[in-house]
Amino acid sequence: MAKKTSNQSKYLSQINKESDEQKHKLFNKDDVFVEDMEFKSKTPNKENQTLYVSKINKPAPLIDNPNFFQKLMFRFGKDNTSGMAAQLAYYFLLAIFPLLIFLLTLLPLFQIDQESLTGMIRDYIPSDIAGTLEGIITDVMASSNGGLLSFGLIATLWSASNGMTALMNAFNVAYDVEDNRNFLVAKGLSLVFTVILALSVLLTFVLVVFGGQIGTLLFDTIGLGSEFETLWSLVRNVLPVILVFVVFSVMYLTAPNIKLDIKSILPGAVFTTVMFLVASWGFSFYVSNFGNYSATYGSLAGAIILVFWLYITGVIIILGAQINAIMHVKHVVNQEDEE
Repeated sequence: MAKKTSNQSKYLSQINKESDEQKHKLFNKDDVFVEDMEFKSKTPNKENQTLYVSKINKPAPLIDNPNFFQKLMFRFGKDNTSGMAAQLAYYFLLAIFPLLIFLLTLLPLFQIDQESLTGMIRDYIPSDIAGTLEGIITDVMASSNGGLLSFGLIATLWSASNGMTALMNAFNVAYDVEDNRNFLVAKGLSLVFTVILALSVLLTFVLVVFGGQIGTLLFDTIGLGSEFETLWSLVRNVLPVILVFVVFSVMYLTAPNIKLDIKSILPGAVFTTVMFLVASWGFSFYVSNFGNYSATYGSLAGAIILVFWLYITGVIIILGAQINAIMHVKHVVNQEDEE
């Protein structure tokens, strides 16, 4: 009886695999996906479980008919999310300073002072990291020559785009999609995303600094100036949060080499926005009250904290992409079932 049950389980497992393969083929109309490979040198501990090869050639277990959380944990292990997040942290570290230089070069064009930038950094970035970045901002502003289209600035923008290139690669891994874009196209997209990010930050600064004055002038003409001031006092505080959400949404929608709709990326964008803010606050609280990095790393404590925070951010961003990938698969499969 046990043998019969075992055979039935294996038979049902094979049916589920064939069903998954048929569903997987549905995506090949427009995009080319990398198929999962079974891990051959080790057998699963459970009969309803299959082992797949992860990105670092380790076994990644997945049970039959998994729920959403189990699918997410499978992707977390299979895609080597912790390793990709460490890679992102490295590229972010290399890109964050050129991005700041590029951003600070544009600030005078929008009549934004240095204090507005550092104030927003203090509000949304852990305090130890904010102090490090503020020192860099002061040095850059003191030595900036304002050459907007200089070769040095273009080279800086090129360096800053390396972080976006790493993000695009991570998103393609999250979606298991091949990246057949040539180097120039991929680099061009990363440059565009970097400029969009910089302009989005600048736009937020402009709205935070001058939005109240602009709105008051406009609404005073129709006798609603006081009402606008009340509304603006509430909206002004959530503008940076809206900025973070919009930036993540644009990245999730356009960076992967796959056609997506806005509905399939919203869950990941909401998750990443909330978790980014919560993790930044929680990490700042931990470092300020419990973590004694200075005793361990000495003068390097600020850099170590920055890298660790970038690593946490990388994990959150990749998890958001994996959530979107799961939702995309569900959305497309449901569409095919309806047809």
